Amino acid sequence: MPFQTITPQAAHDVMAKGGGAGVLLDVREPFEVAMAAVPGALLIPMQQVPGRLAEIDRTKRVLVLCHHGMRSQQVADYLVRVGYPSVASVDGGIEAWSMTVDASIPRY
Repeated sequence: MPFQTITPQAAHDVMAKGGGAGVLLDVREPFEVAMAAVPGALLIPMQQVPGRLAEIDRTKRVLVLCHHGMRSQQVADYLVRVGYPSVASVDGGIEAWSMTVDASIPRY
């Protein structure tokens, strides 16, 4: 089953539900996160994901975020291939999140 895409607003809504319905996985590099970040996201840079799978909860919906959506699609595809049952790439990345969900997050 391929990964899905999700709008930033829908991803925000999943995270706002509470109760741990989802994990927002930010796959950008630390220097990018230092410029702009979504509070509560789990930071695992893209290249580190294979070695850090144990940190990503398989029982929750994994919402993958990057800058514009390219890296998140690659990571989402990888997670599906290694057996994660519910994975979505945040369409447009943190750039779109800033424009549609939280304008206080800087754009870069």
